[in-house]
Amino acid sequence: MQEIQLYYPKELSWLSFNERVLQEAADKQNPIVERMRFLGIYSNNMDEFYRVRVAEVRRQITIHLNNEDEQKADETKLLLNKIQTRVLSMTKDFDRIFKEVVKRLSYYNIWLINANDVTEFQKTWLNNFFKNKVLRHIAPILIDKKTDLVARLQDSKTYLIVQIQRHGKANRYAVIEVPTSNVPRFIQIPPEKSKKRKHIILLDDIIKLNLERLFRGFVNFDGFACHSFKMTRDAEYEIHDELDESYLEQMSESMKQRLIAEPVRFTYDANMPEEMINFLRKKLNISSLDSLIASGPHRNFRDFIAFPNVGREYLENPPLPAIHTQEFSDYDTVFQAISEKDRLLYYPYHRFLHLTEFVRQAAIDPSVRHIRINLYRLASKSRIINSLIDAVENGKKVTVVMELKARFDEEANIEWSKIMREASIKVLLGIPSLKIHSKLCIVTREEKGQLVHYSHIGTGNFNEKTAKIYTDFSLFTRNQEISQEAVSVFDLIQYPYKSFKFKHLQVSPLNSRTKIQSLIRQEIQHVNEGKKGRIYLKVNNLVDKELIDDLYKASQAGVKIKAIIRGMCSLIPGIKGISDNISIISIVDRFLEHPRVAVFDNGGDPKVIISSADWMTRNMDNRIEVGCPIYDEDLKRRIIDIFDIQFKDTMKARIIDQEQSNKYVPRGNRKKLRSQMEIYNYLKELEDEADTSDDELHEV
Repeated sequence: MQEIQLYYPKELSWLSFNERVLQEAADKQNPIVERMRFLGIYSNNMDEFYRVRVAEVRRQITIHLNNEDEQKADETKLLLNKIQTRVLSMTKDFDRIFKEVVKRLSYYNIWLINANDVTEFQKTWLNNFFKNKVLRHIAPILIDKKTDLVARLQDSKTYLIVQIQRHGKANRYAVIEVPTSNVPRFIQIPPEKSKKRKHIILLDDIIKLNLERLFRGFVNFDGFACHSFKMTRDAEYEIHDELDESYLEQMSESMKQRLIAEPVRFTYDANMPEEMINFLRKKLNISSLDSLIASGPHRNFRDFIAFPNVGREYLENPPLPAIHTQEFSDYDTVFQAISEKDRLLYYPYHRFLHLTEFVRQAAIDPSVRHIRINLYRLASKSRIINSLIDAVENGKKVTVVMELKARFDEEANIEWSKIMREASIKVLLGIPSLKIHSKLCIVTREEKGQLVHYSHIGTGNFNEKTAKIYTDFSLFTRNQEISQEAVSVFDLIQYPYKSFKFKHLQVSPLNSRTKIQSLIRQEIQHVNEGKKGRIYLKVNNLVDKELIDDLYKASQAGVKIKAIIRGMCSLIPGIKGISDNISIISIVDRFLEHPRVAVFDNGGDPKVIISSADWMTRNMDNRIEVGCPIYDEDLKRRIIDIFDIQFKDTMKARIIDQEQSNKYVPRGNRKKLRSQMEIYNYLKELEDEADTSDDELHEV
């Protein structure tokens, strides 16, 4: 009898998620420029997948081999092979879609050309552009036997390998970094004849056109062969526990490890000759476990996220003006608004300005005594940081918990920490053994001789940039019991050896898992008592096997479970007798779905929790995360309504089935409904109703 598979491999599930992104690039209903940008998002995702997920699989193989556990090593090798097979298949789809998009762009008179397509007029202009704008930023690496190419290359860069051909002598090789940090990747060429036609060329191709100018006078050559390649490194690093080093210094040193980490992927132009491939493999120490992927001519395709629209406005998504809600704007200060009742924002539908105003007003309010905040990822120009510095200058106490281990933001966070310390802000660097991922900001004011806390508890980062493209909830509350527990989270970070208890908040690693399990058991109990049992769940990733088992038990008991999982999902719905009562969809659209929310029916009196934590083992047991109950009935209804809208999506929702085949939810006789646009309309209607009610109140 065949054994039932209960858990879908998380790495393969992640690839299914990225395939959904690729589907958006293929979707002809999306504006053509947005389709190109989705290809960039797909590529950026794949880079991170190899740097983190594939690198971890490779490390596991080495660990199993070192432990002489050949069975586990073989199982992990099989997983790696499945990953490679799936990626190669998706790469073929990617190349096909890219060609389709390029062809479709030409229909709108936007022509993406390469070095072989340029006219003499264009070549002359591009040669001058190279001489005046590009040449100063290029320093080729002429390779010899002593060249340590692994140490010289960075995985965030695009490279060209140049074969310098010499008749009668051995060919030489050089590597050129495409200087996208100094020159835009996409260059629009001035019109030659028709102004209707817009020609765009990549910086890579401009360099290819000027190889003779670049090498003339330095090396002898008879010709060149030039192709693009890219190396992806393992993103893991170790923190060495040196007693005479500060944690900040240890993190700075650890970042250097990433620069010299082993390659985990080698991607190259499919037209690259075998001789050149073998040369690079040898110089980059590519092992049999590394992934070699041949694809189209362009590397670092993630730059296409910023592909310019040089045509009509309708070739990209129309702007969606963020809602400036009366819940804040009707009051002189944010503190007056929050004192009236709890407030809930949903970005990017609502303006992130309301949150930055919360911090800015705290910085200048004479009644404010203390600002506490967790920072994980920040915008490159952060108004939050500016306000915190202003607060210190205004004599207020500011405590910042800065997470240095926010993946790929470590260097930026190290620099922010230095800036804040120089401004006399108290910066806590967290707990080395626990990543701090909570989204808390607490402002303490003195009111009538008493200290009163105002709290922000959210699902997303304090980042002005991502708030425009990530959907996330922000709760603002003056509830003193919740706020005091939020203060205790900061105490926990500062004094982890002390004992803390939380009645309202779910705080990892202390009680998140047990509180979630208790809520699931309550739904099972309701079903056993003849009542309805229902769970709504929305997270980025659902891979924790213990929680999955709890959901399986609930399903078997008759609890109806509906989930929205954006990324990895190891739970397998629809297994007869195990997960019959579980249905899962995934929505990929214009905005990145990012909130973590759970609704438990609770016998008709729903319990609603927003959280910073995905349902992953790391978030339950190895991080500091915070989940918060929503007590205001109107706000609970709003979140449930948003769930209902998303479950009715007939345009951007895919079914998560046993094969994770990414089939769209069938529309049947239902009308077309794109949930992200419908949610915007829903929130806008709430705002209009509030405006009408306000007018009626004034008339009375």
